[in-house]
Amino acid sequence: MTPLIARLAVPALLAVLAAACAGEPRRTTPLDARAAERLAAVSLDPDEAGRIFNAYRASLGLGLVRLDPVLTAMAQPQADAMAKANALSHDAGGSFAARVHAAGLDAAHAAENLGGGYYSTQEAFTGWRASSGHDANLRMKEATRFGIALAKDPQTQYRAWWALVIAGEPEKRIEMSAGPVGWFGSNRPR
Repeated sequence: MTPLIARLAVPALLAVLAAACAGEPRRTTPLDARAAERLAAVSLDPDEAGRIFNAYRASLGLGLVRLDPVLTAMAQPQADAMAKANALSHDAGGSFAARVHAAGLDAAHAAENLGGGYYSTQEAFTGWRASSGHDANLRMKEATRFGIALAKDPQTQYRAWWALVIAGEPEKRIEMSAGPVGWFGSNRPR
């Protein structure tokens, strides 16, 4: 590659990569009536999500999970951020690691499943079970709780954006005594 072509190719490649990170362009035309009606009917029932999730885990001999308000509060901004960015990304709402840390979760026992274009809670779980990485998260043996969220935007690629956060119990902290750590002068046993 000549130096001139290399100088031109690098900025062009960076522009393409930056555009890919920004997500798909937004739709500029309204949805047709049937598509708009179908999207309007998409809803999230957290209790249904729990039934679907727990039935799957029980079929595998895994412990049940419960809906957790902290994890739901973590999932909703992620779903909203993906819809806003029009990008299916674990970093749309900030890095997953940063969000896990901010929520006080044990990072070793936390996972996130994302999805786009699913028009029911059942479709979302079916899609996650069909993906080996997402399925591994659903089958996390340490999981005891979950949060789930849905965001919708008819002007975006997927229109319906899903976020599921799965976690185990918070790590138990061990309190350390402020007592002596060694024998020094006057605290030496006699």
